[in-house]
Amino acid sequence: METRACAGPGELGAGGAGARVRRVSPLHPANAGVGMYAFLLHRITGLALVFYVLLHIPVISSAMLGAASFDGVMALLHTKFWVVLDVGLLAAVIFHGLNGLRLLLFDLGLLVKQQKLVFWIIFALSAAGVAFCFWIVLPVITA
Repeated sequence: METRACAGPGELGAGGAGARVRRVSPLHPANAGVGMYAFLLHRITGLALVFYVLLHIPVISSAMLGAASFDGVMALLHTKFWVVLDVGLLAAVIFHGLNGLRLLLFDLGLLVKQQKLVFWIIFALSAAGVAFCFWIVLPVITA
């Protein structure tokens, strides 16, 4: 962990007389760049997708209990709350997939020097995809 001198109120400039020393972690959000946020979003969306798959298994298994049970579960999942969550699921899938392609490009040695630009492009594509999906389900949500 690195140490930095910082000036407090009424003190001289950084490193000057009366400067206090604080430790700055490389994981502190102030030190995070675009790559760190891409890393975190990739991990969070990956965990969300795993969580979804684990919940999806019992939902589909409800079909084994009979048609009435499955129809009840499907009726519940077609409520506004679950439709909005489905848009969130689509957001996770779109971002995770596009970011995975970004990582594949970097592993192949392509566009490595343009990492920030590529991240913002996939982020914009993800946002556009989610906006489009939201526009499609908007009638269901507002009905």
